[in-house]
Amino acid sequence: MAKPQRRYVCQLCGSVSPKWQGQCVDCGEWNTLVEEAAAVVTPFAAKHNLQSGGRAVTLVGLDADIALPERAATGIKELDRTLGGGFVEGSATLIGGDPGIGKSTLLLQAAARLACAGMNVAYVSGEEAADQVRLRARRLGLGNAPVQLAAATSVRDILTTFGSGKPPALLVIDSIQTMHSDLIEGAPGTVSQVRASAQELIRFAKERGTALVLVGHVTKDGAIAGPRVLEHMVDTVLSFEGERSHQYRILRAIKNRFGGTDEIGVFSMAAEGLEEISNPSALFLTNRDESVTGSTVFPALEGTRPVLVEIQALTVRLASGATPRRAVVGWDSGRLAMVLAVLEARCGLSFSTCEVYLNIAGGYRLSDPAADLAVAAALVSALSERPVPSDAVAFGEIALSGEIRPVAHGALRLKEAGKLGFGRALVPSAVGGEKGGLTLSGFRTLRQFVDHMLARDPG
Repeated sequence: MAKPQRRYVCQLCGSVSPKWQGQCVDCGEWNTLVEEAAAVVTPFAAKHNLQSGGRAVTLVGLDADIALPERAATGIKELDRTLGGGFVEGSATLIGGDPGIGKSTLLLQAAARLACAGMNVAYVSGEEAADQVRLRARRLGLGNAPVQLAAATSVRDILTTFGSGKPPALLVIDSIQTMHSDLIEGAPGTVSQVRASAQELIRFAKERGTALVLVGHVTKDGAIAGPRVLEHMVDTVLSFEGERSHQYRILRAIKNRFGGTDEIGVFSMAAEGLEEISNPSALFLTNRDESVTGSTVFPALEGTRPVLVEIQALTVRLASGATPRRAVVGWDSGRLAMVLAVLEARCGLSFSTCEVYLNIAGGYRLSDPAADLAVAAALVSALSERPVPSDAVAFGEIALSGEIRPVAHGALRLKEAGKLGFGRALVPSAVGGEKGGLTLSGFRTLRQFVDHMLARDPG
């Protein structure tokens, strides 16, 4: 006969105890344990109890000596920087981006370099025939690279092919949305198929020590298509960004279990494929031989890499009664509204009768709050028609009180600006450390900054 189990549950914190006691051991309250009916132990339940019958796992301490994972450097410095040094043996990497952005081109270039270095590399395409991939390789000048090509969509066929013999050091699957597992019903690209196919491929990579790269489609919102759990299953998630109207491409690390996140690699699309940009700041800066109103330079920070970008602003006076427009490209529109409000409330500047246009040059997208002061400088310059000095950079976070707050890695930003020939910096007064050869002008409040730009009496 089944024996009923007894348990006592604290009515305050929910702690469960096998016997009654006056005081709860978790929350410390008295007389809160109440007996509740528990599940009856039957032979079926005892057989399916997961607390016994398994294989004990090996536990190690945090201080155990563990060898660092092996990395395969591709020789493409911008890609290796984003990955943290190269592809890790037995890891799974997911790369997503808009159609035609250059995902397949970049991976083909990386695969060719590793294959030429003597590694066993396989490239499986589910979207193109092997001849199409071969033609692209010839166009890129990689026709002689010993990369093993295949066109397949069945996960069973792929794993059967590479399961016997020596596994490849790098396996590229282009793309995961085209893969199909016969263990799951449904068309390729469905949530269940993407999850099951990725799980089998990742299991193979972990067991055989193969560096797996999965190409992922994106939705119209820019998110990787398929289940969100796909990003949790892999070790590294890379996002390939850019506009077709611009030649540059940015490879951004969103998740990386073997390196830092928010690192970027900058590429330029050319006829011979993707070319590395060793100095991305020059890519986002226009000719600055003469000062222009409404333009300022901001030293942004992407991971550990500073990138100088140009912020452009334009204000247009409207007739009374017209509704002013606010247009933003490359920055948060809500952040612009906040900066405009602080300029009006704390500095006495009126933008209510002006249309305001803000643009980050080169199609770059900014999310760094340190750009507040640079945006304010561009707006004040456009409104007053007083240009910001062409050899000056600006950075700092603006509070609603009008205070200019310091930001992280100020010395690194100043060092990069000095390296590119800038001579002065408009910064929060609390910025210290290495000046990088620049003349610093520190400001405690936004009103002081506006008074400095307009050359008006602070009193």
